[in-house]
Amino acid sequence: MSNEIPYLGSKISLISKAEIRYEGVLYSIDANESTVALAKVRSFGTEDRHTDHPVQPRDEIFEYIIFRGTDIKDLHVCDTNKLTPQDPAIVQVDI
Repeated sequence: MSNEIPYLGSKISLISKAEIRYEGVLYSIDANESTVALAKVRSFGTEDRHTDHPVQPRDEIFEYIIFRGTDIKDLHVCDTNKLTPQDPAIVQVDI
């Protein structure tokens, strides 16, 4: 597949421009809408990052969150172990 998204299914750490850190599984990237979707997302709040509006971490796990690309300050891959099998027969996996 030539349009496969690299790191799809990998654990991602993302920091928003509001200095809030999120961790989740890379679910999709939409280049047309400039969005990144993470599944099984946890918010770690602002932690020790300087901000005028500190945010506490949350215990709940969000099914998925779609982030606007322009509001992402930092994004990196934490774990490249993909959660989905590499089988060309699979059309879609709901995480």
